[in-house]
Amino acid sequence: MAKHDIDPNYMDPNYEPVVNHSDNTSFQQVLAARMGRRTVMKGTAGAALASVMGLGLVGCSDDDDDNTAGTDTGSNTDTGSSTAIEFKAVAVSTDNTVVVPEGYSAQPFLAWGTPITGSYPEYKNDGTNTGEEQEQQMGMHHDGMHFYPIDQKAGGNSSTEGLLVMNHEYINQSALHANGATYDVNGNRPADEVRKEIAAHGVSVVHIKQNDNGVWDIVFGSPFNRRVTGNTEMDIRGPLRGYEKLVTKYSNDGTETRGTLNNCSMGPTPWGTYLAAEENWHGYFANSDATQPREQIRHGVGSSSRYDWELADSGADQYVRFDISTKGATAQEDYRNEANTYGYMVEIDPFTPEQKPQKRTALGRFGHEGVIFAPAVEGQPIVCYSGDDTRFECIYKFVSKQPYYAATAGGYLLDEGTLYVARFNEDGSGDWLPLDLEDADFKAKVDAAVGTDVGSITGFTGFDNQAEIHLNTRLAADIAGGTPMDRPEWGAVDPNSGMVYFTLTNNSRRTEDDVNAANPNPDNQTGHIIRWAEADNDHTSVSFEWDIFVFGGFEGTETVVDGEAAITLTDENIFASPDGLWFDYNGRLWIQTDNGYEKDIFGNDMMLAANPETREIKRFFVGPQGCEVTGVTSTPDVKSMFVNIQHPAANWPDASDPRPRDACVLVTRDDGGVIGA
Repeated sequence: MAKHDIDPNYMDPNYEPVVNHSDNTSFQQVLAARMGRRTVMKGTAGAALASVMGLGLVGCSDDDDDNTAGTDTGSNTDTGSSTAIEFKAVAVSTDNTVVVPEGYSAQPFLAWGTPITGSYPEYKNDGTNTGEEQEQQMGMHHDGMHFYPIDQKAGGNSSTEGLLVMNHEYINQSALHANGATYDVNGNRPADEVRKEIAAHGVSVVHIKQNDNGVWDIVFGSPFNRRVTGNTEMDIRGPLRGYEKLVTKYSNDGTETRGTLNNCSMGPTPWGTYLAAEENWHGYFANSDATQPREQIRHGVGSSSRYDWELADSGADQYVRFDISTKGATAQEDYRNEANTYGYMVEIDPFTPEQKPQKRTALGRFGHEGVIFAPAVEGQPIVCYSGDDTRFECIYKFVSKQPYYAATAGGYLLDEGTLYVARFNEDGSGDWLPLDLEDADFKAKVDAAVGTDVGSITGFTGFDNQAEIHLNTRLAADIAGGTPMDRPEWGAVDPNSGMVYFTLTNNSRRTEDDVNAANPNPDNQTGHIIRWAEADNDHTSVSFEWDIFVFGGFEGTETVVDGEAAITLTDENIFASPDGLWFDYNGRLWIQTDNGYEKDIFGNDMMLAANPETREIKRFFVGPQGCEVTGVTSTPDVKSMFVNIQHPAANWPDASDPRPRDACVLVTRDDGGVIGA
């Protein structure tokens, strides 16, 4: 999220170092053989080939009938609405306001600094709130979120009361403090500034309720209201629990850690908990050692940190831990392994505030954008997908070892299973490659790679055990042969067809020499959305068929399937850099953007609605200036929609406030109807 194609600058929170230098699956020759076949991008943005397997893909009908009934997606609701999108599209906008279609209203809600728990300290627009106060207020840079009906645990689907849970990705130091980040004459930072910055990260759980007049507000004093921050105590679960490379001064046995950071998207589990993703966590740590271990090199950990938290003038342990240089005789005496406790999906039970969050290491360690679950099937394994949001990184799937039973399901299902990486073949087929030392093919690849240079790692020394796979997931994916993608971000599973969709936001560093079938555009500034159907519509399958749903681009850009234009972008739906992705409970697909390219044409970032059956797309929402539109959820009846605005550029949403404030936007239809219909 919030990562544009800017000059590389490690101190910028948007900066993602390209650390995958492997040359997996370069398809120059096979692409040439496929010109004129399957799916082509045409238009003012240029022409490029994309692989597709149009035949046999579930949900790829050319039927123009939009009246397909919605299905239950796990929240015990079925409104019976179609996937048709009936609103009048809004125009591109550069105004410092939120734009929604005629007949809709949008109101800011739960802005950064809003008090939600504890003593409910008031937000101060001069930046003088303390670190302790920020721990009781909404965090900064709102991102992925989900609405949990208040009666969900009892099998209900309330659309008038629930828990809204959201991530806070990173911070704006200039807005957060009265005078921005400060340093003393010795180069140290005030400890309370650091405390406040750590508190502005993490997750907020907010109990909200709609009154008789349809107005939503916080349920003040609710025991569910909660902040999870960059300093909250957490347990480590799965294959890396107790592993020697997670041992720190704080946790001598490697079973605990503190905090979650850079939380982008998320994933609601089938058992009613929330998984927060840890994405660009590498920038929070500093290592001044002459050499670094591969688990830091492959992620781009540097010699200086993004916010200098390790320089807090108090010297408190909770801040010193961000210096991961070797200082003691053993790992039990310093924080050389602290960064190894980050890079996971973090499970939070919003209905059990006394429970510690759990880092689920079996899902792999990388730059998690989020996680999406396939529909849970009684007696079958749990399946979930996650993208590694960095240029030239991969898409992963996890299949649990134990089966799902609704009566007993819980986070333990995510602690054992098989982690796969996706390989997108040039003919539109795909394979899930297991990252498992017990798999003969993978083990042979690992053995063959020993002594060679693998990507950014010189002289690969092998993997001693399966724990090393989960700690070095990117490296394992390189060796397995996963396809390097154009920043795989949010995913979504179509509740009607079962197809899996992923946004590939952009990649300006892809050249003609390293295009591949699934990422066919060199200098890919506008991105695209890929989708696939698992073999036999079984999400545990190890093979799939895929196509490209739509290319982003300028007006006139066509996504051509088997010689015919499946969609041509117009002024109603031009977009660039698709990022957020979500299916509502009726099966409409919502697409959010994070674009820094040709803003004079594309305007402010936006959200569009798509019919997955017909590829019809319309612009529904445009955010204020400078923002990213990220995070979307709704009540089960799809009559109240929550959309997050991250890092607005100037005094939004309150023109009288000198500080911009990230906020959620509550969208409703004036007639009380279903949103998008």
